[in-house]
Amino acid sequence: MTSTPTSRPAAATSPGRGSRAGRAARAARDARIGRAGRTLRALVATSAVAALAACTGVTYAETPVPAPPTAPATSAPAAPAPATCSNPLQTYDPLPSIPASSDISDETTRRILKRGYLVVGVSADTYLFGSRNPLTGRIEGFDIDLAKAVAGSLFGNPDKIRLRVITAADRIPLLQQREVDMVARNMTITCDRWEQVAFSAEYYHSGQKVLVARGNPARTLADLKGQRVCAPRDTSTMANLKKVNGPVPVAAATHTGCLALFQQGKVEAITGDDIVLAGLAAQDPYAVVTSAPAISSEPYGLAFNRADTYLVRYVNRLLADLMSDGRWTAIYDRWLRRVLGPAPSPPKAVYGRS
Repeated sequence: MTSTPTSRPAAATSPGRGSRAGRAARAARDARIGRAGRTLRALVATSAVAALAACTGVTYAETPVPAPPTAPATSAPAAPAPATCSNPLQTYDPLPSIPASSDISDETTRRILKRGYLVVGVSADTYLFGSRNPLTGRIEGFDIDLAKAVAGSLFGNPDKIRLRVITAADRIPLLQQREVDMVARNMTITCDRWEQVAFSAEYYHSGQKVLVARGNPARTLADLKGQRVCAPRDTSTMANLKKVNGPVPVAAATHTGCLALFQQGKVEAITGDDIVLAGLAAQDPYAVVTSAPAISSEPYGLAFNRADTYLVRYVNRLLADLMSDGRWTAIYDRWLRRVLGPAPSPPKAVYGRS
């Protein structure tokens, strides 16, 4: 007897195992089963922990993650705590003498020596102190010669130096970030700045005065009531200007920026250290520095990161040598004698900072 085959559901209602629809159906089923399995395992694990806690009375905290290993301490000296500042000119005692490079053990100074050059923040637009010579393209001036003297002492070659042009507002941040080793940019030593950077002994003494157009009867800042007076932002010059009742302060990035505003008629006067204004007046035949006495005392120092006390002591020794052997006077005569007359006695150093 011949058996009759059992009929199968139509393919339209049950996709074949090897068909695309069949594979999709199996994938969906497996996903549902997988989710259900994971949920069940989580519930079982949670129930087990809860049961164990109920039996023992202990609550289990999250497994602690080990903390990353502490970075090894560096041997760089910590910045000294700010001291009470009764005299901003007081700096660290100089080294007894200039040591041979091979005898220097200070980490910061060794790093500079290993690099092979000194990085110094300078101005490129402060005529006579730090400005770019349009004929040679080189930056030159009183501050630049001092910076080269430091490089020459460290390396035996004054050209082992890299000059980085910065604004007045850049000086402190770049020292704190160690992007420069030293700043030689007509920087006034103040107690407030000692809390942020360290200074060498005073190397030049200046004072804040006023520059106006020829024919302007004003002599002092007080005479410029209602008139616009420019000074670089974030400087002691601007701070002094704001203390005077009358003139309208206008900020620029640099004194050269002030000169541009002055020549465009956007300000009536510029205020700044006498040597800076003398440099501006030398570039503009219609500008004159008034004969009024300076309104401030501006002692310049070379600036360093606060932690670099050894480097400050090294430079203080060098400055003392420059001033005693006539090299400081030679630098003055080269840049300033024509404008300011014969060199005065070098500033007297004040030591004893701890």
